[in-house]
Amino acid sequence: MTFEITIKPSDHSFACDDGETVLASAMRADLMLPYGCRNGACGTCKGRILSGEVDYGAHQESTLSEAEKRAGLALFCCAKPRTDLVIEVREVRRAGDIQVKRMPCRIESIDRAAPDVAVVRIKLPANERLQYLPGQYIDFLLKDGKRRSFSIATPPHDDGLLELHVRHIPGGLFTDALFTQYKGREILRCEGPLGSFYLREESDKPIVFVAGGTGFAPIKAIIEHALYHRLDRQMVLYWGARALPDLYLPGLPGGWQSAHPNFTFIPVLSEPRPEDAWPGRQGLVHQAVIADFPDLSGVQVYACGAPAMIDAARRDFTQLCRLPEEEFYADSFTCAALTEARP
Repeated sequence: MTFEITIKPSDHSFACDDGETVLASAMRADLMLPYGCRNGACGTCKGRILSGEVDYGAHQESTLSEAEKRAGLALFCCAKPRTDLVIEVREVRRAGDIQVKRMPCRIESIDRAAPDVAVVRIKLPANERLQYLPGQYIDFLLKDGKRRSFSIATPPHDDGLLELHVRHIPGGLFTDALFTQYKGREILRCEGPLGSFYLREESDKPIVFVAGGTGFAPIKAIIEHALYHRLDRQMVLYWGARALPDLYLPGLPGGWQSAHPNFTFIPVLSEPRPEDAWPGRQGLVHQAVIADFPDLSGVQVYACGAPAMIDAARRDFTQLCRLPEEEFYADSFTCAALTEARP
């Protein structure tokens, strides 16, 4: 059995399976409602039931009182419909709609994807979840007030562990420790979500993604979000790196291309080594885009990487390829404290 749920005032509707929470079914339908802990403890997802009945689920009395239930309120992270519902709740569609949090986190695993790139997975406390838009980042809060920023590589529907792609910067305050000392289980403090780099889902234009090095991380989150929710938009990813080992997860976008006819992957190497025996595209990644898309007037571009790449792409795409400036979305990994860059 399924139930139909309608959100007011947007009038967005979605189906909820029997036994599924309102929040889980909304996220499956790519409708983002506010949430925090996702276990009935924080109250962030609280909204009003305008019509219909729910099983309120397990929650803390201090978070949802009997008086609030009688007033029509429910916690949508644990409420399960018993009938069709009409609910009133604010939807999240912009970065500013999401509360920024500070919380402890624990490094669960550190896997070397390349000699100088680690895939790091972090776990939040059991009563905390981080709501974010795909493409945003978090800050680690280090000693003496220093911060290091890393993009979240996992999409919101897969947030059990947050994945980060970290490049080793020799002499870097954080990455030196990560690559030479950390073994996992270290406790850190983080703040997020941060940033305005995220997918604008109100558009139906084709998308060109341009990633440089570990700029692949937030773009990975955006693409996996889009594919999970079956967004019907043509997408092409250009991933630029210096040599073959720098394409540290090549099988992943290759798999997306095999499984999804609306997605294309084009890797580009700027300085392939003789031992790479590279048969593919060479040169600067943004120039590969220009060669394939001399007219970008009808697309959106999402670019992430080093400042020089972002600046060149912005200039050439808008001046040479007719890309509207407002359709260029970028996340530039600027330097932090002279020695480290994000991610």
